Amino acid sequence: MARHLITSAIPYINGIKHLGNLVGSQLPADLYARYLRQRGQEVLFLCATDEHGTPAELAAAKAGKPVAEYCAEMHDVQARIADGFRLSFDHFGRSSSLQNHKLTQAFAGRLADQGLIREVTEEQVYSVADGRFLPDRYIEGTCPNCGFESARGDQCDNCTKQLDPTDLINPHSTISGATELEVRKTKHLYLCQSRLKDELAAWIDSKTDWPILTTSIAKKWLNDGDGLQDRGITRDLDWGIPVRRGDQDWPGMEGKVFYVWFDAPIEYIACAQEWEDAGKGTDWERWWRTDKGADDVRYTQFMGKDNVPFHTLSFPATIMGTGEPWKLVDYIKSFNYLNYDGGQFSTSRGRGVFMDQALEILPPDYWRWWLLSHAPETSDAEFTWEAFQQDVNKDLADVLGNFVSRITKFCRSKFGETVPTGGATGPAEEQLITDLTTRIRAYERHMDAIEVRKAAAELRAIWVLGNEYLQAGAPWTTFKTDPETAAMQVRLGLNLIRIYAVLSAPFIPDASGTMIAAMQTDDNSWPVDVAAALTALPAGHAFAVPENLFRKITDEERAEWSERFAGVREQRQLS
Repeated sequence: MARHLITSAIPYINGIKHLGNLVGSQLPADLYARYLRQRGQEVLFLCATDEHGTPAELAAAKAGKPVAEYCAEMHDVQARIADGFRLSFDHFGRSSSLQNHKLTQAFAGRLADQGLIREVTEEQVYSVADGRFLPDRYIEGTCPNCGFESARGDQCDNCTKQLDPTDLINPHSTISGATELEVRKTKHLYLCQSRLKDELAAWIDSKTDWPILTTSIAKKWLNDGDGLQDRGITRDLDWGIPVRRGDQDWPGMEGKVFYVWFDAPIEYIACAQEWEDAGKGTDWERWWRTDKGADDVRYTQFMGKDNVPFHTLSFPATIMGTGEPWKLVDYIKSFNYLNYDGGQFSTSRGRGVFMDQALEILPPDYWRWWLLSHAPETSDAEFTWEAFQQDVNKDLADVLGNFVSRITKFCRSKFGETVPTGGATGPAEEQLITDLTTRIRAYERHMDAIEVRKAAAELRAIWVLGNEYLQAGAPWTTFKTDPETAAMQVRLGLNLIRIYAVLSAPFIPDASGTMIAAMQTDDNSWPVDVAAALTALPAGHAFAVPENLFRKITDEERAEWSERFAGVREQRQLS
């Protein structure tokens, strides 16, 4: 049995995330984790809240709370919402944990011992109006590379070029909008990434199965301009992990903290320690250290494209640089952006449907299905209310929901609430078995390859096969002249519901659970042998008619929601 370590990019603590964040990391990671568990694989699925840096400080100040209290409350909020979307994390940790403090400081000490950290006295941007040095992400201006007017001080979201704040044209503070910015001297630590460039390049070149999106971004950062640059890993902030060299003070670094992008990926490892310390599992090192058994672990990361540079370069450089046997990622599944109704989702600008709002409107399966079936894998995708209504009504209500409703209600009316006996299969059933087998094997291939949209398309095609069989066989008509054949058709249809429940569970777990419960079975075995799976519920087996799995979205609801969520709104905070 293979073992799979899965991490999704950890979300910032500063507010509730939007649907674009969800589909860009956590949701497809959950899809993959659920599928692997169904196939009998051992899975450790980890995520956490990213709690350090200026975003946390400013969000706490806006909420009028001490930053530690704010982070604790927002972690609970994000955990609750994640549960609302049925995200099946084995542990949902916190980057502010004691485990991450100790591990981050240990990594820094080890990197220093290896000669890969240097001290630099540098000039940084100081806002007189704000009375503080401004972290990279809180300076915006025009990108000198592409002319994008909202480039941040660390990178341009438009062209993804790595930047320094002093590179920006007409910079301003995003805290106050002030343009009275000064350059002042301060001392910081830099990770000598440039010394690891060749090792990183060889490692990335060896990943021939990675998505083009992942490798193209990584190689662009490696080779553009002057190539891979050393990266500052400390900041002048109050909130964060104090700069220490292992368990020792770091002279000259008093009052400074580690840069959030240094400690946040290390939380993936610390999260496994938290998982064990919480009593949820044992022996976390067998997942993360190759000298403790992690050689047989396949590690997959999920993230949006803006996170790719840090996960393909900075975090691997941190791990490689220690010279210790830490597990490196095997596969990075990256996603483009999901845009919102002609614009962009944006947490910082408060635009789009946020996760808590989505759950107020409809149950999670509606969102899970639409987002995954439109996952922005090869290009940016766009959420529109028209497309959402159309696909929910067609795929979920008309195709899957209607099939379950028709077959169970017809059986109840003609045969009672047990699987009927009688009748023999014929050419139509043999063809259905052949078609189902072909489709299910294709579905498995796409899921194994984490081809999310293709997997969704195959799943929908599997649902359609049942509807086409039912429509062609027309047991409601056949019953009048040949009730035994109608009984066979219904028996096969009821068994299809169990198969659909199993296959659909990674995408729509609540509906899957409802179907399994209605079929009154605990048999959720994967349909390896389709012919056998179609007889899993024998004649005489009791079932129940479930409530409608999915309701249709009305035109009035679509119009109301479109108006309600139009335009830019205030950033979502505590609910």
